[in-house]
Amino acid sequence: MGTTSKIIRLGLIGAGRMGSFHGLTAARHIPGACLAAIADPTPGQAARLAAELGVARVYTDPQQLLEDPEIDAVLIAAPARSHAELVISAARAGKAVFCEKPMAITLDEADRAIAAAADAQVALQVGFNRRFAKSFRTAHLDVVAGRIGTPQLLRSLTRDPALNNPAASPQWVIFLETLIHDFDTLRYLNPGAEAVQVQVMADALIAPAYKDKGFLDTAVVTIRFDNGAIATAEANFQAVYGYDVRGEVFGSAGMLTMGSLNDCDLVRYLAGGIQADTQRMDTDLLRDAYIAELNHFVECVRTGAKPLASGEDARAALAIARACIESFQQGKPVAVPGARS
Repeated sequence: MGTTSKIIRLGLIGAGRMGSFHGLTAARHIPGACLAAIADPTPGQAARLAAELGVARVYTDPQQLLEDPEIDAVLIAAPARSHAELVISAARAGKAVFCEKPMAITLDEADRAIAAAADAQVALQVGFNRRFAKSFRTAHLDVVAGRIGTPQLLRSLTRDPALNNPAASPQWVIFLETLIHDFDTLRYLNPGAEAVQVQVMADALIAPAYKDKGFLDTAVVTIRFDNGAIATAEANFQAVYGYDVRGEVFGSAGMLTMGSLNDCDLVRYLAGGIQADTQRMDTDLLRDAYIAELNHFVECVRTGAKPLASGEDARAALAIARACIESFQQGKPVAVPGARS
């Protein structure tokens, strides 16, 4: 949809922390696009962000935004459990869709979302931002080019700086909303391969009182891929030193590492020791990747190209996450249900 000269008019659903960041990006950092409307059911939330960004259209009902004929595409940054239905509604309204991860919570939801976008012939992109980080993108291209031979061991990790309000966190959030990034990253770094089995060790080591409610704050997942490669995905919600996202691919002809905690390449060598600044927010550590993914989305809307992080990619990562929940519950390795690419 769209032509080479048309300004792509974006609508934002969800004006919380991540929605506000995406809104700022849409308003100021995407040539050839503009932020035209914001919807959020929380009283005053959309109006606040709209005032900051100079957006005229404000809705409390996302469906009103989806029915706005002036909107070409939507950015979904609402709570995760609402994503699938919003994707389906947006596609049925003829809007291209960018959806924050996870796209869905169940595989059935994922299938319905993918089908809705396919039926409407609209772009569907999911917010797997590491695909757009320069080091991860370069590593993927190196693997494709055969520079490290055959991938044999892979690793991806996410460590958040602080645990915020576990009482309000959804069940299984560590698999469905945090490690989902790592599952996608491992697929991205092992292109053409699919996960066939997972085994989980996880616990509530930071907030043990919430373990019985399905809230886990520490996890290591071992993944076997159908090309023989073995991978680990690791997450923790209390890295006191800062936001930590890294990856590694070890192959038959070499190794690639990617990701850094540091704010920049400045290192201080002082009498008290060696010190470097770190980031405390994902939107700071991966700022360029977040901006790049939305620019890529708009380019896909404009040209009709398939997004680099597709609905099918989201389903495949979700299949791994669902298997992880089952593995934790059963205490044994579990097959990944029909991940497809």
